Amino acid sequence: VQLQASGGGLVQPGGSLRLSCAASGFTLDDNAVGWFREAPGKEREGVSCISASQPNIYYTSFVKGRFIISRDNAKNTVYLQMNSLKPEDTAVYYCATIGFCSAKSGPSGFGYWGQGTLVTVSS
Repeated sequence: VQLQASGGGLVQPGGSLRLSCAASGFTLDDNAVGWFREAPGKEREGVSCISASQPNIYYTSFVKGRFIISRDNAKNTVYLQMNSLKPEDTAVYYCATIGFCSAKSGPSGFGYWGQGTLVTVSS
């Protein structure tokens, strides 16, 4: 059972990146999935999440309107499209299966974690 986060890199302010969270060993579409980030010197925070069905989607206010979460069940993958990136978005981004995604309060109940992918926004 494994989650693999990928797609990070160095991008200039205003640029875009798409992160992928691919699952192996289990079916990701049965799970709610969250994206989290940890910036240097800061605590890990929930960025976005998507429920297994319905679907509930959540974005932290810091990324709302710029990031888009989606899932492709055929590829067993969840994506985070990040647009209009800012230097303050610089962090290691992690994906995880979660117990529940609330559209109001975000992710809760953690399961499997991916290893993290570094996003650096700098000119």
